[in-house]
Order: sequence, then C-alpha cells, then structure tokens
Amino acid sequence: MVRFFRSGNLTSRVFDRQFLSPRPGAAVNTIRQFYENLVPSYTIFDIDCPDYSFRKFTDDGKYLVAFSRNHQDLIVYRPIWLTYSCNEECDSHDLPPKAKRFDSFFKQLYSIPLASSNEYICKDFFLYMESHQFGLFATSTAQSNDSTVTEGAVHGVPSIEKITFYLVRLEDGVILDEKAFCNDFINLAHSIGAYLYEDLLCIVSLRYQTIHIVQIRDSGNLVEVRRIGAFCREDDELFLHSHVQTGYGGSFLPGIKQRLLSYIFRKTWNEVPDQTLRVQHLKKKFYFHFQDYVDLIIWKVQFLDRHHLFIKFGSMDGGVSRSTDQNLAFFAVYNMETTDIVSLYQNSSEELYSLFEQFYDHFHANPQNSSLGKFISSHSNDIHALDQLRAMKNKASSSSQFVKKMMASLPYTCQSQSPSPYFDLSLFS
Repeated sequence: MVRFFRSGNLTSRVFDRQFLSPRPGAAVNTIRQFYENLVPSYTIFDIDCPDYSFRKFTDDGKYLVAFSRNHQDLIVYRPIWLTYSCNEECDSHDLPPKAKRFDSFFKQLYSIPLASSNEYICKDFFLYMESHQFGLFATSTAQSNDSTVTEGAVHGVPSIEKITFYLVRLEDGVILDEKAFCNDFINLAHSIGAYLYEDLLCIVSLRYQTIHIVQIRDSGNLVEVRRIGAFCREDDELFLHSHVQTGYGGSFLPGIKQRLLSYIFRKTWNEVPDQTLRVQHLKKKFYFHFQDYVDLIIWKVQFLDRHHLFIKFGSMDGGVSRSTDQNLAFFAVYNMETTDIVSLYQNSSEELYSLFEQFYDHFHANPQNSSLGKFISSHSNDIHALDQLRAMKNKASSSSQFVKKMMASLPYTCQSQSPSPYFDLSLFS
C-alpha cells in the first residue's frame, strides 16, 4: 500500500507526485494537500485598483465577479496567476512596480450592462453553476413600503416594482435568459431568496408566499417547472375552479398552508392514544393555536435534494427582519413529488439540533457532482469543528437559547461556504 509523506518542502512533494499515484478517487484531495506548502505570508497594500465593487471568485477560481459603482454593469475578470516571484523575504527589498498594479494579476474579460436607468444590480446576489459555468445575477428597482394591497399578497410585506434574474455565460458575458417578477418581494440580500441545487433554482416570493422552482436547461433557458403556494399540484387550480362552478365556492387557505395544518393536526391527534382525551388534547394543542398556525408565513427555503425542500415558517415580524433569534419558527421538510410535509420541528427542538449536529453536511445540500463541495469542513466531518461546537454549547447559559441561536441560520444560504483549501480543517486545524 502506497503511503504519502507530507513533506514541508514543495519541491520534494512535486518529485513524490511523479512516482507515487494517489488512491482511486483521492486525486483532488492529494492536490489540495499542496496548499500546505503554499500559504500566503505577505500582504501588498495601496494597489492601483479599479473603482468597482468586487463580489467574489467562482469556486474553481477561474473568474472574479465585480460590479460598477453605480450598480449598472457587470464586470468579469480572469486571474493571470503568477507573474513574478521573490527568492528572499519580500519585505527585505522593494517589490517591482507591477506588483502594485491590479492588471498584473487580473485581466478584464468584459463589461456588460445589466440594469436599466431605474434598476440596480443587487451586489450581494450571485450564484454560480459549476457544470456549465453560468452565473445568475439579479437586478431590482427601489423597494416600496407603502405598496397597495393586491389579491394574494401578504399584508405588511414590502413591494418591489420589478425584480429580474439574469443567466449569464461567464466565458463571454452572453445573457442567455432572464426571468422577471413584478410588484413582488424577493429577499436578494446575500442570496437569501434563491437557492441553487444542480440545475434547479428555488425562488421564494415573500409577498405572494409562492415557491418558484425553475430549471436551468443545458441550453441556458430558465424554465419554471413547478409553483408551490396557493396550489401544490399542477391540477389543483383546475380542480377547485370546476367545483366553484358547481356551487362549492368560498375562500380557501393556500395549499401549502393546508398541508402544514393537516400535518400538525395528525401529529397532535396521534400523540394521545386514548379517544376520550384526544379532544381535550386537540383543543389545547391545536385549536387554541389555530390562528397562530394560519398566520405563519414562509420565510426561507432550501433544497435538501432534488425532491425535498426545507421550509422555514414564522411570524410576519421575522419574515422581513434580520434578527430572528427570538421569533417562534417552524421547520418543515416538504416532498415536492407527493406534496406532503414529511416532518416538522420547532426552532427550539432538541431533535432538530441533534440532526443538525450529526448531519450538518446534508443541510448544505452540496450536489454530488460538485468536485469541491465535499471538501467543505463542518462539525459533521471534522473532529476539530465538532469540538468547537460542543465547547460553545457547554459555555451557553441556556441550552434552549443556544439551540434557537443555532437554528436561526437554517435554512442555509446557497453557496455561502467556500471550498478553498485554506478553510479545510483537515489541512489547517
């Protein structure tokens, strides 16, 4: 069996790679181990840098995404990589002039206008599709808090006149497709309102309490394949309209809310086996809080896999505010194929926290075809991170408050963790 020795000398490790083959499936991990010998140790200040708002690198490091200061244009750079080196300590002598120039490290590929005169690019929103190197960007008009009440809209949620998602091919800046939402509210800050999993994109309309499932085709088209909210199945609307015509009209709760209430009712019903005590138990646990359940709104959604969504329900106050630690919230696992809620947890649930601690990686839903996602360190795959989490829990004054604080980050924001080797605790702990 071949064994790798992690030498502190980079040249020695390069020579070892010439005659030692990594184990099957471990080639990427072996390459990442070279970063142990390539640790940044010097910072260059006062760089001659363009006056742009830089967003982030793509996970593969091929593109650097930036926006113009007026938030109208998209600018994409390609790293040039190493252009010079120092044989001695860099601070022992003056660096060459090109070391302080931005264009010595990056080459601008293109600059394209995305937003019109009354729209602005959301500088916190950018999702990257690794398989096709597509970038997803968003523009919006100004937010209005005095929006008029329209049919189906949740009272108290602000409105944005127009929100547009653009699918851009990062290689050449071609806009492949776009999808617009009018008089709606989607939380674009830090990509909270959208979640990308493989070729599926989940967009959450807070104003109309609708989950839009959009598929990104290989051709670069954005195709809406499912809409979850007022209706859960494709023929629900047709079924209701046919019954309205025969005299069964009236107001209905949204389909997703019906699923939620049905699950809570059945769960409460099954908690007490005795038939005589069931009614009292239902009155206390379900009917007494019925209006509170009805008033719950969808805050945030993420994919767990291609068929299951992880949905956060909460009060109106927590839906539009950033501080949600103290708000009552529920987490539901929803099966899109059967339209059933599989499980439901309160944000203070010890059972949910136990799942969070043991299966943390599943909450991030890294696609199986991602070459880098599986290297993200967490307390589910690294003993150092687990020890740190348990130390925080032991220091907390209240276990219940600690659980609520940890659950406040769920569902997770898409692509919020970097797969960089420098954050890999198995290499740098």
